[in-house]
Amino acid sequence: MNVKNVVLVGVCLLVVSAAPALRAQSCTSGPDAAVQCFVGNAVRTNLVTLQYGMSMSQFKAYGVSVSKIVQQQPTALAVVGLASAVADALPPTNANGSANQAAQTAAINSIVDAGIANNFLTLPAETTTQDLKWFSLDLVNVMNTNNGILLSPGTMLRVIDSYVVTATTSGTVNWTQANSGIATMITNFASAGLLKLPATITTVQAIQFAQSLAQITYTYKTATGRTAL
Repeated sequence: MNVKNVVLVGVCLLVVSAAPALRAQSCTSGPDAAVQCFVGNAVRTNLVTLQYGMSMSQFKAYGVSVSKIVQQQPTALAVVGLASAVADALPPTNANGSANQAAQTAAINSIVDAGIANNFLTLPAETTTQDLKWFSLDLVNVMNTNNGILLSPGTMLRVIDSYVVTATTSGTVNWTQANSGIATMITNFASAGLLKLPATITTVQAIQFAQSLAQITYTYKTATGRTAL
């Protein structure tokens, strides 16, 4: 898919899947069929191109998954926020400016895994973990190429990383120290009302997710040669 069009396509998928069944061709059997028709027509008219080595049928199925993801607000909003943070704080480049897409892709994939494991991300019906990773990466790619003015959504990742930096001596991280600092930070934020967690997520899960992010950002820094985010 042309990454410049992915957000537009996602919005279109949301509109199509949320609307009543379309009265055209074979798209009238239900929302999923309508989405598949939209995806097929989008490819045929060069609005988007097949990606990730998918066949047309696989790409249509992915389109249905995207429509489910964007309709599930908690997951969709969390993914957008995380994608924005990754694009800002974990760019697809090494410390010397050379390209390193693999490091960013590995980071977003690991973040999705951690988000699911710690109940921050819930897979909607008709989607898989891989679908959510692809959708997250699509969003990150769009944000990577943004040329407008942005705030710094990567602050969350940088704050977490600061505990790793503080706990690092001669290139070795004292993870007991780093994790303890992160746990205290999350606990204090939650107690002060600065971190508002839904009823489905406990403070312990939030701590575990933040500690997972610390490990992920450290792996990213190692892969890109960065000393800090």
